[in-house]
Amino acid sequence: MEGAGQHLHSKNGDFFIPELAAEPESGGEARERHQPPETGGVTLEGRRGLIHCLTVIGQIEGHVELPAETKTTKYEHVIPQLVAMEESREVRGLLIILNTVGGDIEAGLALAELIAGMQTPTVSLVLGGGHSIGVPLAVAAKRSFITRSATMTIHPVRMNGLVLGVPQTLSYFEQMQERIVSFVSANSRIPADVYRRMMLETAELAMDFGTVLSGGQAVREGLIDEIGGLSAALDCLYGMIPED
Repeated sequence: MEGAGQHLHSKNGDFFIPELAAEPESGGEARERHQPPETGGVTLEGRRGLIHCLTVIGQIEGHVELPAETKTTKYEHVIPQLVAMEESREVRGLLIILNTVGGDIEAGLALAELIAGMQTPTVSLVLGGGHSIGVPLAVAAKRSFITRSATMTIHPVRMNGLVLGVPQTLSYFEQMQERIVSFVSANSRIPADVYRRMMLETAELAMDFGTVLSGGQAVREGLIDEIGGLSAALDCLYGMIPED
């Protein structure tokens, strides 16, 4: 039996693994086998073989399903894509395009950890915005880009719904923030204390703590590697892929 790497293709612009598509049964009828949902990704033939483009848009959905009218990136859809790409013998690079307002912290951090742990060459590109938990996702790639018009918002951990006003809740928030600070500082050039200070800035946002960085500021602070658009990100990705 061939490995998973031999079965990763593009179908109608979506990430597609033929083993998971419908197969004929002995009676000749098709049988559904958990075909991956439409994700907005695309696998295409590049200059040095297949590359996959993964889009992280809208709000990152975690354990709670968001309303149907909300644009979301579902982490349970992205995780198997990342695993399949890492194991594929055909896909040679991953381009991650972000335009996200943030979302579920643990789901976003889980995706960021997966991307950071991949051996497959990875490049991220922030378009529009890479806010909140989108920051760890942007820096998780081996090389990161941002357009000049894009922005990134850094702010403390918040929680919706009922919150118990006890010391343990504040301790939990602090632990979660430190997880994010540690990940971002380990995967970018920004010092942990600088990132922490940006999270708690009180003079910049009218009704919130935090800092908003433009594309140029994100690069100057060491959060993102380079200013650039799609062409620059693709050139960088192809440069990371070894020639056959």
